[in-house]
Amino acid sequence: MKKISEPGVLNNILVIDLTRVLAGPFCTMLLGDMGADVIKVEQPGRGDDTRSWGPPFVGDESAYFLGANRNKRGITLNLKHPSGQKVLKELLQKADVVIDNFKLGTLSKLGFDDEWFKINAPQIIRCSILGYGSTGPRAGLPGYDFLLQAESGLMNITGESDGDPMKLGVAIVDLCTGLYALSTILGAINARHSSGLGQSIEVSLYDTGVSLLANVASNFLISGKTAGRYGNGHPNIVPYNAYPTKDGMIALSIGNDMQFANFSNAVGKTSWSEDDRFKRNRDRVENRGACDGMISDLFQTNTTNFWLEKLQTAEVSCAPINTVEQALTATHTIARELVTTTKHTTEGEIKIPGIPFRFSHNPATIRKPPPSLGEHTDEVLEELGRSIEEISELRDSGAI
Repeated sequence: MKKISEPGVLNNILVIDLTRVLAGPFCTMLLGDMGADVIKVEQPGRGDDTRSWGPPFVGDESAYFLGANRNKRGITLNLKHPSGQKVLKELLQKADVVIDNFKLGTLSKLGFDDEWFKINAPQIIRCSILGYGSTGPRAGLPGYDFLLQAESGLMNITGESDGDPMKLGVAIVDLCTGLYALSTILGAINARHSSGLGQSIEVSLYDTGVSLLANVASNFLISGKTAGRYGNGHPNIVPYNAYPTKDGMIALSIGNDMQFANFSNAVGKTSWSEDDRFKRNRDRVENRGACDGMISDLFQTNTTNFWLEKLQTAEVSCAPINTVEQALTATHTIARELVTTTKHTTEGEIKIPGIPFRFSHNPATIRKPPPSLGEHTDEVLEELGRSIEEISELRDSGAI
């Protein structure tokens, strides 16, 4: 990323990150991208589980960890040790946001209950990421992305109609839970401007998974009909699918009847948009098999590049189906700085994903590489007023 002098939109916000794995770290990384000072707290000697999730590795750090933890300072604290808890108390009293994905009630057991926050840190926004939420018959149970993709119904609508249910290729429930956490935190920060007080907010993987059913949920709630699987197709739009060509496949997205007429003209099949079976989207959905079949037959008569050039010239919505390598090396990806480099403390220059949003006046920037385990412990403790001798004592006692 380019070095920009303007502070980020959250440059005055201090975030204490007590999370691990993906949903929480993804959220706090984005807060850091916006300029927040994020302090990632990890268990001494072990750290975030994802540090060991590999290969691939860069030195001792997994690619997984490196992809979700930029723009953070890293410290280690033993939260079961009284001195470790004391340090956390001092951090929370200074902080604007604390986010955790502990089991329900863990913070209270450590001495950080509602009353403690009310008395000692009324300004703080407390975001809890839970598996199933704090209410309901499954409250308090741990949650895992794969299981929540299964339980929420997402897997049941993903995959070929005659195949097995499939999860998405990334941890979509974790990632979207992180985004929900981000948006609720920003909302609470805004509310604090008028109230002067923080508040407790909650997101859960279960709630996220069910909410991601989106239009499919609405389809069922209105019709009462069980949702099906359509492979790469769409339950409410046709043609909207991946179609084979002579040497590959093309993704095609036709959103309305005018677009379908334009598509038909572009491929030299004007009669398609005049056919009563295909004039309207509702008719094409009713005749999905026939519509998809005739497009598939036509596309297989020539190459992917041939059809892409013809369709894109006519401004028909279509795209090649890229590999991950093709996507990450595409000229547009590079132009948008969606892949960037940063200098890791111990491993030198490394490539990491870039920032996917833009601000005109307070740009998001990558200021810090993902931290090595406990890299900034001494620095943060010194900011809290600890002497070198006191820090050494904390380390010898096992508190850090």
